[in-house]
Amino acid sequence: MIKDTLDLIKTSRTQPDNIIKAYTQPGSATTGMQAYNLQAPSLKLYPVLTPFRNTIPRVGGGYAIQANWKAFTGINTAGTRGSLQEGKRGGVISTSQNEYLAAFKALGIEQSMTFESGYAAQEYEDLKSLSAIQALQALMIAEERTILGGNATGITLGTTATPTLVLGSNGSGSLTNATTYSVIAVALTLQAYLDLAGANNGAIGQSFVASTAAVQGQVTRANADGTTTAYNSGTGQKSANATILTTGANQSIQASVTAQAGAAGYAWFIGLAGSEKLAYVSTINSVVLYGAPGSGQLASALTAADFSLNPLDFDGLFAQALKSGSGAYVAIQPTGTVGVGTPLTSDGAGGIAEFNTAFDYFWSMYRLSPTRIYVSSQENNNISKKIVANGGVPLLREVISADAQGQLRSGFNVTSVMNRAMNVDVPITVHPNMTPGTILFYTDSLPYPLPSMNAIIRILTRQDYYQVEWPVVTRQYNFGVYADEVLQHYAPFSMGVISNIANG
Repeated sequence: MIKDTLDLIKTSRTQPDNIIKAYTQPGSATTGMQAYNLQAPSLKLYPVLTPFRNTIPRVGGGYAIQANWKAFTGINTAGTRGSLQEGKRGGVISTSQNEYLAAFKALGIEQSMTFESGYAAQEYEDLKSLSAIQALQALMIAEERTILGGNATGITLGTTATPTLVLGSNGSGSLTNATTYSVIAVALTLQAYLDLAGANNGAIGQSFVASTAAVQGQVTRANADGTTTAYNSGTGQKSANATILTTGANQSIQASVTAQAGAAGYAWFIGLAGSEKLAYVSTINSVVLYGAPGSGQLASALTAADFSLNPLDFDGLFAQALKSGSGAYVAIQPTGTVGVGTPLTSDGAGGIAEFNTAFDYFWSMYRLSPTRIYVSSQENNNISKKIVANGGVPLLREVISADAQGQLRSGFNVTSVMNRAMNVDVPITVHPNMTPGTILFYTDSLPYPLPSMNAIIRILTRQDYYQVEWPVVTRQYNFGVYADEVLQHYAPFSMGVISNIANG
């Protein structure tokens, strides 16, 4: 036995390939003798899109609980003429002045990592730094949403109007014959719409799925310190239910409500009375309901209250534009065909008719032009199609490089529109958080003498971004990234909103 073992050892030394040939390539990535081909560091496949936060000036020096300012909005408001009679003095002018305030609000995002997670990531990624960076990115994304859609005092949706229902033709849907269906609608602010339909900012692949989505009223959030915070999500109060009896096979229901200023969308519930379930979310004030879902959120789970205002936010751009007395341009597209709506219309001269109306308003009321128009990708496509289809530009262009290699490229994208009221070009920009069906006219400078101001909009901070690494009380690190600020727009009348725009 000992001799046999010694003979095998001698053989292995003289013929080592016999042992090497005993190994074969493993059948999976975690078995056998092999290295783990892991690319370092990890990939960050999520968007961080914050155009307003990136461009609006940030100014420190804020203090007390709110920012306050005064503004003259008119001199000689009575239109006193300057002509004089011999030997007499002129008339006394009247002026108009307004006072404004905006309360500071705190923003913050938390992140944590256990000691063991840090040990496991050694030689691969600095997990502590990554945690802090991701918390800052998440805060910036949340701040961008607040800059656009924060709604502390501006947009009160109230009770959503009771739906008007009309039956579709036989075969237009899958509703059961001779059944009384009930429909409930809920108006949504921008923040509430993004919560329901997905923002795809900071994450990817988000979309509305009726069976798992939920309209939120008042939200109770669990905080990192063990406390809770209740805040309003931005939904209006649900409507009263409307009912209709189907009178044929496989019908649908055409539902509409009165369009609400400040509503970025509407959630629709359908079912038997008392059992209406979430079926659809629209960005116009009407919808065609082809069937009743078998599962999903019940409308009866929604508290009958208006949760459109969130006092924990500051007023964002939409709230400041839509607030009563702002003077901003506000237009709501008509209902039009139920489920289809009313789209933007070409003016037949390389422009958009609804834009021309807005430009005329800004000129006639304030002698100014918006400096940028923010749209969703849907509206960006529709604007280009309407302008191109009406002779705005040719559909094909030839591109010839220096080496005489020619290319033919199809399609045009309209990147700006002419404000013919003032003969200026106004750029069009796609904003990642702009909901389909809504357009924002934005102004960051005025044609007035403002020697003490570099911009008419700014973020005033009591404390700009800062990070706190909280004391270690368990075997994990806890981080918080915060800011304390308010959005000041000195001329909200220079903004405008067109909503309830159909896709087409």
